[in-house]
Amino acid sequence: MQVIIHCGAHGTEEDRLLKTLLRNRSTFANNATVVPGPGRYRALLRKCLEALEQGAFAPETNGALWDAILDEETAERVVLSNVNFWGSRRQALKDNVLYPAAEHRIALTQNLFPDDDLHIHLTLRNPAAFIPTLLRDAAPERAHELRHGCDPRQTRWSDLLIRLRSSAPTVPITVWCYEDLPFIWASILRHIGGLPEGTRLQGGLDVLASVMSREGMRRLRAYLKVHDTISEPHKRRVYAAFLDKYAEDDALEEELDVPEWSEVLIEEATQRYEDDLQLISTLDGVTLIAP
Repeated sequence: MQVIIHCGAHGTEEDRLLKTLLRNRSTFANNATVVPGPGRYRALLRKCLEALEQGAFAPETNGALWDAILDEETAERVVLSNVNFWGSRRQALKDNVLYPAAEHRIALTQNLFPDDDLHIHLTLRNPAAFIPTLLRDAAPERAHELRHGCDPRQTRWSDLLIRLRSSAPTVPITVWCYEDLPFIWASILRHIGGLPEGTRLQGGLDVLASVMSREGMRRLRAYLKVHDTISEPHKRRVYAAFLDKYAEDDALEEELDVPEWSEVLIEEATQRYEDDLQLISTLDGVTLIAP
């Protein structure tokens, strides 16, 4: 069984991704892929991982977990999504280290699914924008830690991926950028579900619609209806052209409300993020989906 684990990250449209996957369950099912509702497995999966950690895991529990996940469905591929898989929002960053518990969690997961083919999927985001999302509803002590103890210029996704590849070299990782979501949303959904490129899905333009005017989306849908055979790379160029003309400016602006950060710091962090993506694209066992 292929077990696709979508791990977030926090603040990267993770809820929208799961909801859109669930909207297309029947399409995925036709391709032997099951997308169970999170209520069927999240609590039980957490308990199983805790039992493994404590050395109290009973082998028969694995069967109970699979019964809950599949619910009498048959599949060759199952998609599990949980933004807190490697830790809560509070545990997402410490001393510039992204998801410090990730290696430990993936080792436990391998033990939980010893005979299955694990795949990790993750959305990356510019640390200069990612860290502010962690500030939302943060306690004063945590907010102070993020503002003064974490530097977006020193926070690198490649470090996380290298750690994961070192600790679990047999587990392939697929990543993409939050900033690219309007252009590659449908491709991400298809990749997670194991569908051929070009398969039509419900909600494939939802992220693009969230940053484009209604008039722009109306014109785009009309264009795509007439030009329904264009390739995926061609579509992305079309999306970019329409977004350039019809973007909702407010929707595209990132709110980076960290008074301690200067504009120069944010620019440096953004450049280092772009450099980091170049490194990530060369990592063995890591696939970067890009426009």
